Amino acid sequence: MNTLDANIDKQPRTLLSEDFKVTTWEALKPYYDELLERPIDSVATLEKWLKDISELDAVISEDVAWRQIRMTCDTTDKSLEEAFAYFCMEIQPQLQPYTDALNKKLLASEYLDQLDQELYATYLRSVKKQVKLFREENVPLLAELSVQSQQYGPIVGKMTINVNDQEYTLQQAARFLESSDRALREEVYRKTSTRRLQDKDQLDQLYTTLVQKRDQVAKNAGFANYRDYKFEDLGRFDYTKEDCFQFHAAVKEHILPLVKNFQEKQRQKLGLDVLKPWDGEAEPAGVKPLEPFHTGEELINKAIETFDELGPFFGNCLRVMQKMGRLDLESRKGKAPGGYNCPLAETGVPFIFMNAAGQMKDLTTMVHEGGHAVHSFLSHNLKMSFFKEYPMEIAEVASMSMELFTMDHWNIFFSNPDELRRAKLQQLERAIVIFPWIATIDKFQHWVYEHPQHTVEERTAAWVSILEEFSTHTVDFTGLEESRAASWQRQLHLFEVPFYYIEYGIAQLGAIAMWKQYKENKQQALDNYVKALSLGSTRTLPELYKAAGIKFDFSPAYVKELADFVQSEIEKI
Repeated sequence: MNTLDANIDKQPRTLLSEDFKVTTWEALKPYYDELLERPIDSVATLEKWLKDISELDAVISEDVAWRQIRMTCDTTDKSLEEAFAYFCMEIQPQLQPYTDALNKKLLASEYLDQLDQELYATYLRSVKKQVKLFREENVPLLAELSVQSQQYGPIVGKMTINVNDQEYTLQQAARFLESSDRALREEVYRKTSTRRLQDKDQLDQLYTTLVQKRDQVAKNAGFANYRDYKFEDLGRFDYTKEDCFQFHAAVKEHILPLVKNFQEKQRQKLGLDVLKPWDGEAEPAGVKPLEPFHTGEELINKAIETFDELGPFFGNCLRVMQKMGRLDLESRKGKAPGGYNCPLAETGVPFIFMNAAGQMKDLTTMVHEGGHAVHSFLSHNLKMSFFKEYPMEIAEVASMSMELFTMDHWNIFFSNPDELRRAKLQQLERAIVIFPWIATIDKFQHWVYEHPQHTVEERTAAWVSILEEFSTHTVDFTGLEESRAASWQRQLHLFEVPFYYIEYGIAQLGAIAMWKQYKENKQQALDNYVKALSLGSTRTLPELYKAAGIKFDFSPAYVKELADFVQSEIEKI
């Protein structure tokens, strides 16, 4: 592992000139025409043809990624939103029929079987899936969906509240929920809920539009519903909707009792008769909330030092990103919500975006997105851009494992032993507490797309019912029913990346298994981590998990085994 180098050299272009930039479809079209018309008379020319497609894909992918990054960094600048929308509406729709034609040309090649099948098998499986799903009539619909799904960011990005006569974004205000002042916590919680409800109808309308258009996409492609279409579109070759339902059942049976126990301990710690929703992250009187850092610069510098402790390569990944300006960490008004690591297919050095406000959860987000970044670096050396498009179920193992691996070195953020202990406890409890929310969001999406013609009232009733199903009934929401009934609107995945959420549950199990391996043999676990992530998407999910030294499994028995392990580790702290 020490021989790995985080300094990435941008691959020289052979198809496009080095100064070529994506501007219009007219400038791109000649390259696609040439690729369609180019004769393929040997396996060598087939591989060169694929390499040229890969180069073109990488350049275009990086261009649209930058358009989206800039737009999320400043949702108030309409020109940035227009640049992203231009790509989605004017370039992407022209690309899709050509991509389909190129896919068909590939599958029809007489030299297809002479490609390295171990290397290309998962890619070819994906190409066959794309050909199966493509429909001309979906091209304009998918373009509209690309633009409309991004409207969530500007709506939520402008939400602020006033606390003590000062304006805060909702991400910044969340830190007050850790205060020992219960009156302040309640005030902030209620103000945040009230502010979200101001845009409830607008978000309801947006979501209804998205659901109906997505349903039409599925129907056009010959599917009964968008859920079934999206499972194929996401390349879920290795598990089914029934496996998801089994995961939901496992969470109810094996996870909820642990969460209930955590909540009861929190109630006792705070000396309360009843736990309210503003009490979950609070500390007792006299105990300051954890403050692992104060500025974005301090956060990244400490994260680099923490990654260095795992191995020089890991720290150098973040160091290269810092040097190249590939970080936007602090929360501010007008910035889109959430956090992400965006791979950049051509240059190879990714971009981390987040909304840090000095909280413990920001530390977790930083190392989480840092894990994604490491994955981007490790897979960049694969020779085709499509080999780097790894499935989310392994991508989230990369990030969630890093949350757990780095705990050994959080003394860099917490010099006080008691604060370090509290931080580790919070992290391990969060590793369990996240499961019911994952199951809730996932089950809700199944319902939404199985009933695409539902009304807003029916959707709200379904959400509340599913929320209750995965509730411990320990927290009292009396008087907050309207806010709770709209709480699904906090989850940007529902708007922007439908059905991308169960991956967090699958991967959290994988991450816990990686951490269990790490506790037994640190170097072996880190070596396996690097080995698996270096494979990109050139292996199936079960094979990638096997390379990491863990099982691709989210059965009730496995959920229980790993949850019990985390509980035993919590008891040791």
